[in-house]
Amino acid sequence: MNDLAWIGPALIFGLVATRFGLPPMIGYLAGGFLLNLFVDGNSVNLASIGNMGVTLLLFSIGLKLDVRSLLKPVIWAGTSLHMLVTVALFGLAIFCMSFTGVALLVDVGFTTAILIAFALSFSSTVFAIKTLEEKGEMCSRHGQIAIGVLVMQDIFAILFLALSTGKAPSPWALALILLIPLRRFLLRVMSDVGHGELMALLGLSIAFGGAFLFELVSVKGDLGALIFGAMLAAHPSANSMAKKLLSFKELLLVGFFLSIGMSGSITTATVLTASVLALAAVLKVVLFFWLFTKLRLRSRTAVLSSFNLANFSEFGLIVASVALANQWLSGDWVVVIALALTFTFIAASPLNNHARAIYSRYKTKFDSHQSDNILQEDSAVVPTATQIVIIGMASIGCGAYDTLVKEFGEVIVGVDTDSSVVSGHRENDRKVILADATNEEFWHRLSLGNVRMLLLAMHDHETNIAVTKLSQHLGAVRFAVSDYDDQAQALESAGIDKAWSLKSQAGIQFAEDVIELDSHKLPHPTHG
Repeated sequence: MNDLAWIGPALIFGLVATRFGLPPMIGYLAGGFLLNLFVDGNSVNLASIGNMGVTLLLFSIGLKLDVRSLLKPVIWAGTSLHMLVTVALFGLAIFCMSFTGVALLVDVGFTTAILIAFALSFSSTVFAIKTLEEKGEMCSRHGQIAIGVLVMQDIFAILFLALSTGKAPSPWALALILLIPLRRFLLRVMSDVGHGELMALLGLSIAFGGAFLFELVSVKGDLGALIFGAMLAAHPSANSMAKKLLSFKELLLVGFFLSIGMSGSITTATVLTASVLALAAVLKVVLFFWLFTKLRLRSRTAVLSSFNLANFSEFGLIVASVALANQWLSGDWVVVIALALTFTFIAASPLNNHARAIYSRYKTKFDSHQSDNILQEDSAVVPTATQIVIIGMASIGCGAYDTLVKEFGEVIVGVDTDSSVVSGHRENDRKVILADATNEEFWHRLSLGNVRMLLLAMHDHETNIAVTKLSQHLGAVRFAVSDYDDQAQALESAGIDKAWSLKSQAGIQFAEDVIELDSHKLPHPTHG
């Protein structure tokens, strides 16, 4: 197959998938299934392209790795317990199914069953992030919980990939300890490259260079990509680098999904087996909800987080593809897992779209499972004397807080979802609480009766829109900032009393300050 021939089918099937409200990757998998009927299923080129995409995916995960968030029991304990129970139950069920006489299952031993169950224990990072971004809930409490779980699952996947080579690391692997002093050099280089195309080139160089370095010492290269990404995660430009690499990563991953679809043929047996496995995803959702409530999450947060994780994962496909390469699984099983993933994506899309309605309808039943001693960050209370609330306490919110407190005194409270941000403000004697403003319970549960002014100081437009809608009942004047003029207009159309565009207002304020400071110092120009 021509090196670039896959782009056309990928585009067509990706567009078809998006028309039905599904992630493009479902279209790529379907395209792979169809291409398998007309071309050789062993596409070395596509496999190589896909492997590069996986390497960039893991490097990007490393860039966003916040170890502190993973140390919360609800994240590390919830993820670990869920994976252990899921692998045990799914593995036992698949092994028992091998005695049914179905051709696809008859040769499945207990070890193979556990491996398949492990591949099915992951939830989709791509699906969850896409859903959260579209709904403006990336910074929400349930969104942060779901993302934390996904990162923990990714770490488990990386450990599997690192061990999947089946060979002991070279003695030279001990030299990887030198990466510790190398980190400072890489951070300095990252500061020097700016924010243009050099940053993208640096990211590609470090990702693939790190993978190559680990392969040299007989350690899985994908682990190297993750570790090099994590080494750079603390840099202020880490998020910018991740965005620069996003298009490269997504384009290369198209090759991975296409190659998965081409790894085997769809048969009646694979479809039926995948359908049974897809139904088992219901157990994953129930188990997540039960664990989250036992770990003291509010029932609403537990419901929405569980729905975000209600599917199988592209990482399961990566695990399956590695198992296929090592001849631990047949190509038919990779197809089964790909089909099961597709079915769960189709089901999870409407589930997440109606998540709030489902919670509201069965609120009493969900709340009956809620702990009497919920986590501190879920039970914050705005002081009754509060008159001004600032949502989002990063640089903009902090500046607004410090300016307004001089004018109005101690009647201001800030709200943020990041515990480290809240702790930092409290150390500087600012009244800031840890809470999720995208949670409608925040607006009904907390003491907001005296609030007369609300400021939305967040960069994310979808989050601003979501908070605007949730705060409509509040009898207060509402202000907001946005990045662009059209976003400011959209906020005012949604009900904000006044919204400012940072891009345009920065230039205006800059010029006004120059005029004020230098009006008596600069001579007026003479003409003639």
